[in-house]
Amino acid sequence: MVKNLSREAYECLTQNILPFWLNNMLDTKRGGWYGQMTGRCQLIEDAPRGAILYARLLWTFSAAYRVLKKPEYLRTATMTKDYILEHFVDREYGGTFWSVTADGLPLDTKKQFYAQGFMLYGFSEYARATGDKEALSVSLQLFDIIESHAWDNEFGGYIEACQRDWQPIADMRLSAKDENYPKSQNTHLHIIEPYTNLLKAGIDAAAPAIERLISLFTDHILNPESHHLDLFFSMDWKRMSTTESYGHDIECSWLLHEAALALGRTDILNKVEPVVREVAKASEKGLQPDGSMLYEGEPDGTHFDRDRHWWVQAEAVVGFFNLYQHFGDKAALDKALHCWQYIKDHLIDRTHGEWYWSIRGDGSPNLDDDHAGFWKCPYHNGRMCLELIEK
Repeated sequence: MVKNLSREAYECLTQNILPFWLNNMLDTKRGGWYGQMTGRCQLIEDAPRGAILYARLLWTFSAAYRVLKKPEYLRTATMTKDYILEHFVDREYGGTFWSVTADGLPLDTKKQFYAQGFMLYGFSEYARATGDKEALSVSLQLFDIIESHAWDNEFGGYIEACQRDWQPIADMRLSAKDENYPKSQNTHLHIIEPYTNLLKAGIDAAAPAIERLISLFTDHILNPESHHLDLFFSMDWKRMSTTESYGHDIECSWLLHEAALALGRTDILNKVEPVVREVAKASEKGLQPDGSMLYEGEPDGTHFDRDRHWWVQAEAVVGFFNLYQHFGDKAALDKALHCWQYIKDHLIDRTHGEWYWSIRGDGSPNLDDDHAGFWKCPYHNGRMCLELIEK
């Protein structure tokens, strides 16, 4: 059963996900990747190009090469790295821009630390896959930038954003759907994730920061009553949101575990592993009878997002498989397999390639949100496949 899961993940990655990007999204005229394809598969050639999209593409093709050793994945990762270095890196103030135009010119120059974290994730993965010293050097620069400009010396934790020159910025939101608070679970999650990867790339300086981040999750971000991870916080860690994000809960459960495993310290694992299981259990509030998982909702059961988002399903498979792999939880394996069956039956676009953004509550594909774009890329589903192949 588990061998079948690994084989099917390999086929999904190499025959569905990555070919879509290689065949449809490469801009052979201007270089790099196109910035958007709509949910109805209309290519928007002049769409802006986002840092998140490019960083995640760098990570995905670097990781695919590291695991599968296919030369075309290395060529693609290298092209993406070179494009980022040429167009996204701010040579005056450091760090990377939030977005550039289709011609590669700076567009939104704010410094969102979520994006700096993903750039670190991509460059550190390229360094892991290739041993490239330039990528490792850029990774260290991004690590220093986050530590220098995002860390809050008074209350601890990492702020959301700055202006281009690292001065304070009024609107710190990651996206229009987010609330404007200075600290979030999401940004901390996607800082501990690249820091863990940097440690795997051989940079021991990341270890103290990872240990510090783990304590932030267990002491501040984890809700001690519900075992969900709260989403938004004031500077002094007051909880500013009641929304429960089941997708982030299950994603964080395994990424937090991965960070503790990378540190390799028994004391930290003993602290983290009960939290891993508690948070994963709390996420099950979003599980549906068909095996899928809802994104988020309110504690009283109202305002559920009924869509089955692509990234939530991918993280559910990995999160529940992690419980099976490390704790022998066979019920969790059943949940992972059930969700994977849902993905195969509903989310994978067998006509165009890739996965739909989501499946609506009525069972129809969501064609209103992007098939590829600023937030829609092969990171969550590609990583799911690679995790299952490696595990």
